[in-house]
Amino acid sequence: MPTKNIDLIYFNAGGGHRASALALEKSIAQSGLPWQVRLVNLTDVLDPQGTLRKYTFSPEDYYNARLARGLTIGLRHELKLLQGALRLLHPTLLKILKLHWLRTEPDLVVSLIPNFNRSLFESLTATLPGVPYVTLLTDLADFPPHFWMEQGQDQHLICGTAHAVQQALQAGFAAEKVHATSGMIIRPDFYAEPVDFDRAASLQALGFDPQRPVGVVMFGGHGSRSMLAIAERLPDVQLIFMCGHNAKLATKLRALPTTAPRHVMGFTSAVAEVMRLGDFFIGKPGPGSLSEALHLGLPVIVTRNAWTMPQERYNTDWVRENGFGLVLPSFRGIEAALPAFLDDLAASRARVAAYRNRAVFEVPQILQDILRSAEQVQLDAQSLMGATPRLFENGR
Repeated sequence: MPTKNIDLIYFNAGGGHRASALALEKSIAQSGLPWQVRLVNLTDVLDPQGTLRKYTFSPEDYYNARLARGLTIGLRHELKLLQGALRLLHPTLLKILKLHWLRTEPDLVVSLIPNFNRSLFESLTATLPGVPYVTLLTDLADFPPHFWMEQGQDQHLICGTAHAVQQALQAGFAAEKVHATSGMIIRPDFYAEPVDFDRAASLQALGFDPQRPVGVVMFGGHGSRSMLAIAERLPDVQLIFMCGHNAKLATKLRALPTTAPRHVMGFTSAVAEVMRLGDFFIGKPGPGSLSEALHLGLPVIVTRNAWTMPQERYNTDWVRENGFGLVLPSFRGIEAALPAFLDDLAASRARVAAYRNRAVFEVPQILQDILRSAEQVQLDAQSLMGATPRLFENGR
């Protein structure tokens, strides 16, 4: 049987889509499935020469820069402008994507990005009918309309919460094509038990007191100015600040006065190792960081206000409903709220410990079932037409 080509579609806006694609790629490899997984950056497909980035600006860089500065208050309106532009560009996108599919001939396409699923799906079905198309939500919920779920598309959806599943069914997707997982995809190394891990010794090596709570502060791979406000308001709390690629932020944090031990660090791929040192998490309500923190047993402190990105607003409801932590209107109130949060920390950690997220291991099995179903449909169609009962690659 020929090797199947599985395309994972991502882009770099925010970093979470690429991280999910890499995590899924690794999980598929570990599962032993005989697939050739291909990571496809949609930006490279649509702008292969980098013309837009060279002569104007990179939308991904612009978005990431806004995240780093905390300038997210207008993203709801900009999202509508983006979606309007995509509607105008739809014929052009279809033309580019059709050529891409004909050249690369995938056997299964998995989209881990929002907003572009109309063009991706329509171009694929127009050129390679029979090739399954899957949208894997990397958010806890959809933000309709035209964000993750495009009504009227005969495609598969993989949803990480019961709320997202209900959204898909209410949008008219067939129940057999809506697949539930136990959470968001996070990297497989978050599930690996550390060897010879001595948390107390590791904390002491960083200057912390293991008998006192330690908070992990993280706002994605580019950090956020909110981390400065947190540091200024919590000088007597032991904190680890993960600044990612934002070296200027790290320098400013190191210069702030503090009465409690504090560790400021730049980018690291060992996020799981660092989080294991913490007792609780402070950050934005992003689906990836929330899922990582909760998986490692850390209750969370996040905010919801006008600056919260529209697609992440539901995440704060999810935190509250499940008792996973504290949702503040602003980090300006964190100093007053933290004592009660720490008093309830043991109970919060017990609730978090009961949450089991195995999505990264569940998705490869879901994709395998989708492929098998598509193959069976092709066999049945060939049988009805009186064709020789053998599977033609991609139905072509």
